[in-house]
Formats: sequence, C-alpha cells, structure tokens
Amino acid sequence: MSDPGGGVAPPVAAALSTAGFAALAIAGLGVTSVLLDVEVIAVPGLGNVPGAAAMVCSIGGVGAVLATVLRRPRPSYAAAGTTAVVALLAYLVGLVLGAIVTGVDPARAGSAAGTFALSWFALVLVGAALVAGWGAVALVRTGADRPRWPWEHTDPGDE
Repeated sequence: MSDPGGGVAPPVAAALSTAGFAALAIAGLGVTSVLLDVEVIAVPGLGNVPGAAAMVCSIGGVGAVLATVLRRPRPSYAAAGTTAVVALLAYLVGLVLGAIVTGVDPARAGSAAGTFALSWFALVLVGAALVAGWGAVALVRTGADRPRWPWEHTDPGDE
C-alpha cells in the first residue's frame, strides 16, 4: 500500500490503467466499427486470431511501458505519449504476427496493418492509450488520500 497522501502505488496504478486501456480500446473499436459500418481489420479472410493477437500485444505493450515509467520518483505526464506510440506499434506488430502465424500471406498481413494504421481505429486506440497513460501518472502523482467520513479521523487526538 502507499503511504497516506502519497498517491497510488506504481504497480497498482499500472495494473488499473492497463485494464482501463483494454476496456476503452475494445469498447472504442467496437463502437467505431458500428458507427462507421466498417470492420476493424478491413482485409477479408484473416479470421479472428490476428485481431486478438494485436489487442493482446497492445495491452502488453501498454502494461510494460506503464510498469517501467511509473517506477520513477515523479513520473512525467509525457509518458502518456510514449504509451500511445507503443500501444499503436504493438498493435500493428501483433496484427502482422498473428496473421502470419495463421498462414496468411505476409503481403496481406502488411496490408491489414497499413490499413489499420491509416484508419479512425488507430486514432481510437491512441486515444485510449493516452487516457490510460495520463491516468496512471495522475494516480501515482496525486497527493490525495482516500475519502473519509466525518467520524473517521486521521489522528486519534482529533476527536
């Protein structure tokens, strides 16, 4: 646990923000797909594995960046940008690797990655990573303590 007024412990903040990124990214990609009436991965015939592999890689990349950055004594909010870049690059690498592992032609795998990188979906993924990265740093840097009821006292002599 963290000491009172010292913010959230870095491993806890990294875990919470990584889970938040996963939720925001998956929901955001789904909503964007419905609104635009376009598949997230527009290359036909790839199957489900490349998309799942891409998301797993992206989530892992975000978690790794946050676990590393939040260890610093006073992490910078600029880490949100790094988190966003890594999230997108990890997604693209995961997409290509997932497609190649399932037997898809490498040219089609590259085409899928390029199409994703130039779509609204990439902006949604980057936005989710920016929010997660900023939130993680804010959790660690905040000086706030947990909310307390009026009858809860921080000092035994405050009664």
